Amino acid sequence: MRHGEVENPQGILYGRLPGYHLSDLGRRMAERVAEHLAGRDITHVVASPLERAQETASPIAKAHGLDVASDERLIEAENIFQGKTFGVGDGALRRVANWPHLRNPFRPSWGEPYIDQVVRMMAALEAARDAARGHEALCVSHQLPIWTVRSFVERRRLWHDPRRRQCTLASLTTFTFVGDRIVSVGYSEPARDLVPPHLRAGAKPARGQAGGSGPGFGA
Repeated sequence: MRHGEVENPQGILYGRLPGYHLSDLGRRMAERVAEHLAGRDITHVVASPLERAQETASPIAKAHGLDVASDERLIEAENIFQGKTFGVGDGALRRVANWPHLRNPFRPSWGEPYIDQVVRMMAALEAARDAARGHEALCVSHQLPIWTVRSFVERRRLWHDPRRRQCTLASLTTFTFVGDRIVSVGYSEPARDLVPPHLRAGAKPARGQAGGSGPGFGA
């Protein structure tokens, strides 16, 4: 699961910074997904250690009588622009000081390599699978790591246009295992009606939008 909307009025690219919590709308998104999953056989809930992920996981864990575990491997992708504004139309791509960090979108040069995200996310998925063997686990993470590991499993190239990610706020990307092998990937948006239209999967980013946005960045 991707976390819900974050309170970020200044439009900071928050990345791995502490102190960014769910907004009121984000909490409603988390509650909606908890209601959607109430009848599922979830025996393990684990989240990125960042506040927005922990807060998203909390109502789901509570509905199943579970505690929220933490796994560093589910954390947001690292990037050099963390703590800055880096949105569509804000001139960031024209700043000469940023150019060295944007030279290689295939790695990417501005942050954690895609393949490194795949390695840690696959390890986190396998650990959650083992913790809930024979049942279901819920992992709460962030847009870019989720999309990257899904692309790997579905045998797509890892570098991509971030506008084409299918991973909206509070969405569920489902990996089904038979034994130790992933046999299918699913996707759903239980809180779609709560997601602002410009933040939905495939939507054109609003001018100046930051937070988790930027070239190849997640949230």
